[in-house]
Amino acid sequence: MVDNKVIDGKLISSEIREKIKIFGEELKKKSGKTPGLAVVLVGENPASKVYVKNKTEKTKEVGFNSIEHKLEESVSENELLKLVNKLNNDENVQGILVQLPLPKHINSEKVLDSIKPEKDVDGFHAQNVGKLWSGLNSLVPCTPLGCSILVKKLASDLSGKHAVIIGRSNIVGKPMAALLLSMNATVTICHSRTKSLADVCKDADILVAAVGIPEMVKSDWVKKDAIIIDVGINRIERNEKKILVGDVDYQDCFEKCKMITPVPGGVGPMTIACLLLNTLLTSYSQFNQEAPDLTSILE
Repeated sequence: MVDNKVIDGKLISSEIREKIKIFGEELKKKSGKTPGLAVVLVGENPASKVYVKNKTEKTKEVGFNSIEHKLEESVSENELLKLVNKLNNDENVQGILVQLPLPKHINSEKVLDSIKPEKDVDGFHAQNVGKLWSGLNSLVPCTPLGCSILVKKLASDLSGKHAVIIGRSNIVGKPMAALLLSMNATVTICHSRTKSLADVCKDADILVAAVGIPEMVKSDWVKKDAIIIDVGINRIERNEKKILVGDVDYQDCFEKCKMITPVPGGVGPMTIACLLLNTLLTSYSQFNQEAPDLTSILE
């Protein structure tokens, strides 16, 4: 899992997917049905196309059905809502994911809230968000869920620990805060208007960077022996080559921190594993099967 300081998200996510596959096979035997994940891609966004391709491949690898819907950039909001409604009522679909970002002429919030909460494997529906913040069982957004799994593996007891999150998005920052609070951490959310941002970060035992600015976090922002979870995925040009980097300056922070996720190979693979985990959970419910204790998947 961890080679010295490097948190191997590829390895951990692979182990989780293998367990999901085993639970999924048992569920298929009991119910006679196969979990189905529908992914909707609108337009030709290069990054979105890569994400959807990876999600589709991993869905098939664990033995689930993958249903793809690729729509033109010009598709109307009404047509997209009609498709979501069709998937809501399709018994072969247990999970629905509408890939973000959507074109500007489509109201993303309206589309996400049109997905049935019980099929909302991205965890973005207002009902699931409310349950998460209320401490109730809910579908949790995949990226923060993956981050929380990594943190639990590295520091099972966060009581008395200070967690700082850079970024307040509904996709990562806010749900990450809810998860860390549920783990008894003291949580600070930072954003573009936070004063003395570096000083706040320097007090973090656990630092989660999810701001979308390449290599913004430097070593003088980091407390010695902090755990760094870098959610950022930024494509930059260096030495005449295009490379992926995180929101944390990996090389600069490496010696100072206790552990750190690389980019790529850290949080990214965990996001897809958690998407499949959410699909497994929704399938138990929709197939009228009692879900077993899934703790072993995350250990």
